[in-house]
Amino acid sequence: MQSYGVRDVEKLLRLPRSTIRSLIAAGFVSPARGARNAWRFSFQDLIVMRTAQALAAANIPHRRIARALKTLRGRLPEAMPLSGLSIGAVADQVVVREGARRWHAETGQYVLTFEGDPAAGALRVIESAPPAPADADEAASEGAALEAVDAGAALRAYARAIEADPSRIDARINLGRLLHEQGRLEEALATYRDAIAAGADDALLHYNLGVLLDDMGRKPEAREAYEAALRRDPAMADAHYNLALLCEELQQPREAIRHMAQYRRLTGG
Repeated sequence: MQSYGVRDVEKLLRLPRSTIRSLIAAGFVSPARGARNAWRFSFQDLIVMRTAQALAAANIPHRRIARALKTLRGRLPEAMPLSGLSIGAVADQVVVREGARRWHAETGQYVLTFEGDPAAGALRVIESAPPAPADADEAASEGAALEAVDAGAALRAYARAIEADPSRIDARINLGRLLHEQGRLEEALATYRDAIAAGADDALLHYNLGVLLDDMGRKPEAREAYEAALRRDPAMADAHYNLALLCEELQQPREAIRHMAQYRRLTGG
């Protein structure tokens, strides 16, 4: 079964490391330990963490969240279904939509469409912005499911999601990251630049752009991108770490020391 590290969780869910730690401390997930005692998360862990954060933001009571997640975890598939998965707050109930099926997260009981549709609820777990067109949702979910088995198909799926809904920042970020991983650096750069030009303002987007520019040897531009990420999320520990190393290369020791100190403060290292 595929597992995910902390950086994977940060990239896929756009959760800062501090939030991941708090969700573990609250007992919502209990990740396994891998090499060097690093946390390893399952697909179910990813869904549970994102759900917990989104339901809390929708003002669902903590006890109801805990009960819903306990039942939900036992019913989740081991990988993202191609039909997609959404979790919604309908009034004070937590309802799951998996393909054509809908069921209450707390009881596991199936519900009819007129009893409450997650798509019409207060939130969507995968995308918390106003509901995007269904084909964009399906294409983005398909891309996430295909990454590990067919990168080319995943790229095409993300491109379809963006074409259907240009506001899908998650699809743009995932497309750029996957292009970067395949060594298609100029295409990845164009993807990130297009996202910013389209009005995307996301810490992870700027962070990924910084990593890409760093790998391309464009150090001053990489520094600007990391700093942009930190302006949007000052608790992004990895951005402080990368910026510390980069400032060393740029012969800016004071800045390097400052960012490394921030990284250690945030990670407890």
